[in-house]
Amino acid sequence: MAGLERDPTLPPAAAEHMTQLQKSAQSPLLAALRELRSATAELPLNLQTPGAADARALRDQLVAQLEDYLIPRLEQQDAPMLVVIGGSTGAGKSTLVNALVGHEVSQAGVLRPTTRSPVLVFHPDDTGWFTGDRILPGLARTTGPEVAGDQPGRSLRLVAAPSLTPGLALLDAPDIDSLVETNRELAVQLLAAADLWLFVTTAARYADAVPWDLLRVARERATALAVVLDRMPSEALGEVDAHLRQLLDREGLGDAPLLVVPEARLQNGRLPDSAVAPVRDWIGALAADASARAEVIRSTMTGAVNSLQLRGAGLASAVDAQEQAARELTQAVDGAYDQARATVGREVSDGTLLRGEVLARWQEFVGTGELMRTLESRIGWVRDRVVAAVTGRPSGAAPVEAALEMNLQGLLRDAAERAAATAAAAWSTRSDGQALLTRSTTKLDRAAADIATRAEDAIGTWQGEVLELVRAEGGDRRQLAKLASYGVNGAGSVLIVALFANTGGLTGGEIAIAGGTAAVSQKVLEAIFGDQAVRSLAVQARQALLRHVDELLAADARRFHELVADAAPPDGATARFRAAVHAVEAARAAR
Repeated sequence: MAGLERDPTLPPAAAEHMTQLQKSAQSPLLAALRELRSATAELPLNLQTPGAADARALRDQLVAQLEDYLIPRLEQQDAPMLVVIGGSTGAGKSTLVNALVGHEVSQAGVLRPTTRSPVLVFHPDDTGWFTGDRILPGLARTTGPEVAGDQPGRSLRLVAAPSLTPGLALLDAPDIDSLVETNRELAVQLLAAADLWLFVTTAARYADAVPWDLLRVARERATALAVVLDRMPSEALGEVDAHLRQLLDREGLGDAPLLVVPEARLQNGRLPDSAVAPVRDWIGALAADASARAEVIRSTMTGAVNSLQLRGAGLASAVDAQEQAARELTQAVDGAYDQARATVGREVSDGTLLRGEVLARWQEFVGTGELMRTLESRIGWVRDRVVAAVTGRPSGAAPVEAALEMNLQGLLRDAAERAAATAAAAWSTRSDGQALLTRSTTKLDRAAADIATRAEDAIGTWQGEVLELVRAEGGDRRQLAKLASYGVNGAGSVLIVALFANTGGLTGGEIAIAGGTAAVSQKVLEAIFGDQAVRSLAVQARQALLRHVDELLAADARRFHELVADAAPPDGATARFRAAVHAVEAARAAR
């Protein structure tokens, strides 16, 4: 593996330690971390559940630390130790870096906030470690001037400095409390890539909340840490640094070295050597001791790996919340459209479809008055009347069919409109649902714009299927002659009327008419097919209609379902993530 060859200049103890680290790089832990990186990156967390923004930040930080630090550090354990210098606005990070290097390599910001590229300084012999994408692969490399002004820096400026000791690199990060969001995000990313944090604050800023939030992160991840108290006024010496030490102790960071840089006049734009001596001496001792550097790397890497289980558990809980929200949003939609299906099923069975125009056209089709009174005793006469209606006027069934089509189409359109409005109303009561409604490019509280066309197509297809049922049933040799007399279209219309001619939804005189209509259609059909065949035809016709209703409403509901599917964790992603976290823990425990 590239970069893992033993350095012959290392002392025996350090060489042995590096050997052990190299062995660990070839252990299952590295494979587990790579899988965790991929599994974590697959979690979209796009539903606006409570805490979703924090969960996305946790996901991004986890992926970044795996990519920027843990995986490359395990792959190449003997790479130079990376010291990231971070801190608050105006803490003097760049000035400190310039003083440590011995010349200006990082431009100190005069205006705040300063937006520029982070600067990575290293010995020329270590250039090969940093020109590639071993660490911070998302940042482009540049060796040119700093990026200043209004454009956020998303590149890493590389500076080779012979004054630095080989095996140690300094990275000047943006301000952690910058007013520029991209600065803050980049600062956190760079700190997560560090073997060692050199945290710079001042006598005026050391108690600020933002730095302490990140210092607690360092504690939770067991990141190696040193704190620099910069620009320390001589009159406050002893008081401020003692208070800062108390704060560090209280936060469980009492072991972190506290290095004090006194306030001093700049000489040629840089701090005098005497002012930065505490920091230079401490870093110099670390740089000269390969065993100490290896121990710092081991401590930070172990702490980062150990923290993955807790952070993974937090992220898994957030994913669970996303999946639960997706289920609830889907259930709200399904409930609304199931209710619409039930309404359609009820209204195609209770006679309400035979109101008004359909009843009138039916009476014109088969005749009224004497026909109804003599039906039982003169079924042959009835048949003659129907035959005359069908064969004498080839389009006699057409008005009935047209009226039924209109009523059915209206029923389906209204059902889809009610379902969409109900589903959208349910979503509007939730933050995640409101976000999806806003994200949609169409108004979800109304049925799809083409609902009328699709309803018309569905009913037309169903009517054709009813006629095919009639043709198939009329295939019997004794029924062929009867069917020929009535006509397929006429018999189909009679079958449809029979299917709808119940009285549940009618009132007053409509009940008597519909009841008579049912009797007429039933007798006519029995005359053609027989009573058993009529029952079978009715069942098949109803099932076919409800199937088309289901398809139409399902297509309309799909708009909602697709929004949920696009935002929710993909199938299998959660299980994969949990398995990856478990694999990392198992590999860590086995080391």
